[in-house]
Amino acid sequence: MAARRPPRDETTGTKRGAAASARHVWTFTKRFRKGGFGWRSQPAMQRVKDAIAEIRKVAKTDRVLAAEGAVLFVERVSGALENVDSSSGSIGNAVNAAIDELAEVIAAADVDAAARDGWLRRLWDAQQADEIPYIEALADQWGKLCVEKSTASAWADELMGLTRMAWSPDPNLRGYFKGTVNCLSALLAAGRHDELLQLVETAPYKMWHYRQYGVKALVAQGKKAEAIRYAESGIGLNDPVGAIAEACEGILLSSGLIDEAYRRYGLSATYATTYLARFRAILKKYPTKAPADVLADLVASMPGDEGKWFAAAKDAGLLDEAIALARRSPCDPKTLTRASRDHLEAAPEFAHQAGYQALHWLAQGHGYDITGADVWAAYGATMAAAKRLGVEPETRSRVRALVSAETMPDRFLSKVLGQELSR
Repeated sequence: MAARRPPRDETTGTKRGAAASARHVWTFTKRFRKGGFGWRSQPAMQRVKDAIAEIRKVAKTDRVLAAEGAVLFVERVSGALENVDSSSGSIGNAVNAAIDELAEVIAAADVDAAARDGWLRRLWDAQQADEIPYIEALADQWGKLCVEKSTASAWADELMGLTRMAWSPDPNLRGYFKGTVNCLSALLAAGRHDELLQLVETAPYKMWHYRQYGVKALVAQGKKAEAIRYAESGIGLNDPVGAIAEACEGILLSSGLIDEAYRRYGLSATYATTYLARFRAILKKYPTKAPADVLADLVASMPGDEGKWFAAAKDAGLLDEAIALARRSPCDPKTLTRASRDHLEAAPEFAHQAGYQALHWLAQGHGYDITGADVWAAYGATMAAAKRLGVEPETRSRVRALVSAETMPDRFLSKVLGQELSR
């Protein structure tokens, strides 16, 4: 389904933008041509970053020109990346981040209605032509890109009919429309909250991608408690529970209900690429919470993964707790070795225990891409701490017993340390 676009306002505003863009030579356009990249994602990701940096630099002195560059990037990026291997999701994440940043650039430019209409028209065409897709995140930014309520309302009027048809209960009318989210975003920006809520209720499925706009509409109306109930009522088998929790958490935090926000959503709403990053993110959101309490809650929420919270405990200065966690379940030996080495001077007892636990988990076969160098590093860190504590003989004896009881079929530790420990 394709939507009619608002009529073009033929004034000098669009011409001014086009002229400014024509005078400026954008470096990124040389590479961002259709099929401009091969299958490898890393070079493409770097070029995306380079393009954003170029636009960001221009924005410091000329916001309108930067916005022109941003629109140009969005028009070209999907076609340029069509051959790139996107299976890892990394290139998609890079483009999504770029879209989020460039939407701010485009919205910040002070131009007349005709110029903005021209940009929106070009962005709409780019979104409709996006087949992979790479720039679908643009739809969520549509209300922001409209800037003015009147512009958002005009787009909502144009898109609402096709959105209703796409969600029709009649299978002969129902279909996919690549403008549904644009419509919801425009309705929200236009302040047409009741219409937005009514429209979302006609969706054939309770998808969070749509219902999040209903939540935002209720919040905008000051109905925060109702917004939370609305969000939670949409939780289903395939819904992103973390994203829903994050939205509800944000509502409570905005109301100053910090303790309730933490109790109900603090852990489930916060995700990160590592256990340590997640711990830090929660502490950043809840600075009044004691690190030890947050750590205890996180550990309790994931039984069997206690050792993976070692780095978080160490980062918080909870060294005794860190060692206790490393003993309860597998912990990365390399992480333990680094901790031992780094704390040799300031906390030799901790360094001694961390080094020994590294050897313990190595003997159990844990760790990734382990080499003889990793074994020697763990042993060296352990013995360095033992020397500082004056317990070398006892430590060597403990390590010898540990290695002799090694359970791995290839007895890797025995091969690496056998001669050293036999002395």
